[in-house]
Amino acid sequence: MLTLLAVRNVVLIKTLDLEFQSGLTVLTGETGAGKSILLDALGLALGSRANFGLIGAEAPTAEVTAIFTPDQQHPIWSILDDNGIDSDGEIIMRRRLRDGKSTALINDTPVSLGIMRQIGDLLIEIQGQFEGRGLLDQATHRQLLDQFAHHDHLLADCAKHWDSWISAKKTFQAAAASRKETEENAEWLKQSVTELDQLAPEANEETRLMEERDMLSNITRIAEALNTADGLIDGENGAINQIAQASRAITRITDVSGTLTADLEQALQRAEAELSEVEHALSATQANLEGDPNRIVLVDDRLHALRQLARKHGVEADHLHQTHDHLHQQLAELEDTAGDITKLASAMAEAEADYHQSRAALSQSRQDAASKLDALIMAELPPLKLEQAQFQTSITDLPDQQFNRYGSDAIRFEACTNPGMALAPIDQIASGGELARFLLALKVVLADTNAPVTLIFDEVDAGVGGAVADAVGTRLARLGEQMQSIVITHSPQVAARGHHHYQISKSVAEHGTISTTAILDQDERINEVSRMLAGETITSEARAAAIRLLEG
Repeated sequence: MLTLLAVRNVVLIKTLDLEFQSGLTVLTGETGAGKSILLDALGLALGSRANFGLIGAEAPTAEVTAIFTPDQQHPIWSILDDNGIDSDGEIIMRRRLRDGKSTALINDTPVSLGIMRQIGDLLIEIQGQFEGRGLLDQATHRQLLDQFAHHDHLLADCAKHWDSWISAKKTFQAAAASRKETEENAEWLKQSVTELDQLAPEANEETRLMEERDMLSNITRIAEALNTADGLIDGENGAINQIAQASRAITRITDVSGTLTADLEQALQRAEAELSEVEHALSATQANLEGDPNRIVLVDDRLHALRQLARKHGVEADHLHQTHDHLHQQLAELEDTAGDITKLASAMAEAEADYHQSRAALSQSRQDAASKLDALIMAELPPLKLEQAQFQTSITDLPDQQFNRYGSDAIRFEACTNPGMALAPIDQIASGGELARFLLALKVVLADTNAPVTLIFDEVDAGVGGAVADAVGTRLARLGEQMQSIVITHSPQVAARGHHHYQISKSVAEHGTISTTAILDQDERINEVSRMLAGETITSEARAAAIRLLEG
């Protein structure tokens, strides 16, 4: 709810503080008194484009402050949080114009005009002015129709299936791209796997082969050392014979030495056995050396083959076996992905079908709601002197590429005011008064469909009087019971319906003409409504008529 509008040095308004309450507030005054200036000033606080011609002559700076107190459930609070704007329950929107520069502040936090406009649009709607905002903004029509239809479950279902379809599509496309990339390398992959299968590299094989090659390169020295060792161990005078002789000598004295030499005899027997094992190992090693005289050639060939494939795949030869396993896995995956791609394509098609089914159900619900909405609005038009007018909620299909989580419908409110005219977007209706009454009818029907806002109507009674003006006033009063409403009016029938009444007047001061605004008590309201009925000369008949209107 708008609680205060403070204006400083805007055109004819030097200083003005208007306090607002809930219900319907009417602002009246003679033509040229400054009612449009108030709207221009408020527009600045709501984020309208800066007009430096609004700066008055009294000072170099113009400033407008609008204070709002939305309820705690209003969606505005989350937007303030998202933009880092603190609040203690009030929203203070302030705009300054000076030296060709514009400053926008919300709760003393500097903001862009885009943010100020976004927040302002959630707090207040000015109908009849500010083209493209409020109900005149086609971007709001889809949301208004959905709220009128009360089909939140269909919206949620459509959004869920849209998200599932998009997710399934991304998964399929990623898998298909990966498969395509792999298929492009399929021949190389198969050839590489065949080569590695034939080579069958083992872990750390290069290291082992290099050790063997070093040995084979020194085979003569090794053989000489082995022969020398064999001779010393198993020769005629070798260690085995020497130990055997020593063992026999000890054996010959066991009958006279008792247990004295028993340990020596056992030790010599063990030494003889161990030397025999060494001799067998030497013989086996010598046999291996003599078994394959071309072994070094085979080792060199194997090393060459390992290193050649390692270079091809850009890895160390000792790790070539890992590359072998990896390429085997890639080849297996290539063979398996055909089935996976088919499954992903099927899942994507199923998700798409679910989305199309849910969007079709949503679209049908919108069509049904649009018929009801059109009928309700058409019923509101005749009392507002729009009996020849037509209203229609246009629902057309979006192009396929514009489908989204809200469905596939382009929604627009259309109207025409005269027979034979084609229906056109509601913001293209020529007459300001007709447009304002159309918007009044829309707001009456849609009053419960969006977050609470302050409604301001300008020129809603233009060109009408009598019963039509009374119908306008009745609907404005009805809106005032549901949400704060403010109307700038020249109609006594509308003015009499207000719960609060401000009079805007113009007077000549020392430094020029100024515009002032004052709240009226009951007697002052009678006088003002009488003036609106009779003009400058207020007759007793006009006062009596004013009293009847105010009491009605």
